Amino acid sequence: MKNIIIAPVGDTTDSVFMGIREFHTHYVVLIVDQDRKDHAEKLRKDLERFKIPTLIKPMDTANLWEDLFRIVGETKKEFSEYELIMDVASGTNIMNCASTSAAFVNGIRAYGVENDHIILLPVLKFSYYKLITDKKMDILRLLSNHDCCSSLEELAKRTSMSLPLVSYHINGNLKSEGLRDLGLVETIEVKGKLHIQLSTMGDLLVKGYVSPVDVKAVEKAAS
Repeated sequence: MKNIIIAPVGDTTDSVFMGIREFHTHYVVLIVDQDRKDHAEKLRKDLERFKIPTLIKPMDTANLWEDLFRIVGETKKEFSEYELIMDVASGTNIMNCASTSAAFVNGIRAYGVENDHIILLPVLKFSYYKLITDKKMDILRLLSNHDCCSSLEELAKRTSMSLPLVSYHINGNLKSEGLRDLGLVETIEVKGKLHIQLSTMGDLLVKGYVSPVDVKAVEKAAS
């Protein structure tokens, strides 16, 4: 199996070398911020000794979550013939948190390090795209437009859906999860009225930074 390790670059990157020893690694993708470019270059040269090609992808720390998700999504498309493995121990704390989330929602295997041993994290085995109907996606796209739509009433008007149907898509019921239960929208009460907005994950999904999960491929890789 051809593996690619994706690793954010922090101050300690021992986990990258632990990963290439554990997994048959053909390629390493380093995600690096402006302050650690020199560190990433040194790591690239060290990896060359193992004859492992390394690609450095710069990240904008001002939009860390969004940019890291973007890079992971692009890498998944660019190297679709490879099995991706995310190192969630090599970056800063916030990078590692974002990397864990990006791996989880994209169905990518991830590993951390505990007591000098590789620890594989659980893999998500469902896809947001199988849970979100066209109507739910229409609502998400509307909410991504900051001019629309803070209230259920406005959403109902813009989507040409009834108020109960919009409420169902947002809040769900006993048999079906709504967008709020899926963590894709957030609701707050302002002066007695419910206001709706995209969550960070919802925003990333609309922008295409969360890829459909191939459940069969994930189960095969995890076995």
